[in-house]
Amino acid sequence: MLKRYNVLFMALVFIITACSSERQPITGMDGSAIPPAFANFPDMPFPNQAYVDLEETKALGSGHNWIGSIVYSAPYTPSEVFDFYVSEMPKLGWIEVATVRARVSHMTYIKERRAVQILIEMDSSDSSMVTVTAIPNENVVGRGK
Repeated sequence: MLKRYNVLFMALVFIITACSSERQPITGMDGSAIPPAFANFPDMPFPNQAYVDLEETKALGSGHNWIGSIVYSAPYTPSEVFDFYVSEMPKLGWIEVATVRARVSHMTYIKERRAVQILIEMDSSDSSMVTVTAIPNENVVGRGK
């Protein structure tokens, strides 16, 4: 009889332990949490509290070879998002080609055999809508490695 209680007790402990364990969040280069939607794009920085617009996003592949467009909103002004990319893109090896700060800001970067264009526009008075488009670019061979 005591053996049966020990088995039941161990099974209960195992079930409770399994249910209470949480998955560890994926973290960025600086240790901050990366929203799961952005985890497939480790070669691009995304600001905290950004949310992917799944209806507008069209991306193929993952990792360092994805192409397409990622559309997201962020609770920051367009100027703050622009400054974020100016600061963070070089940390991931991207080379600035051109930037235009305007009502709709445009930023272009290259890295290895890819080019990225970032469009930043005001979504509301204190948030931004951002479109990041990555394409293959054979013209950048030997640059930005």
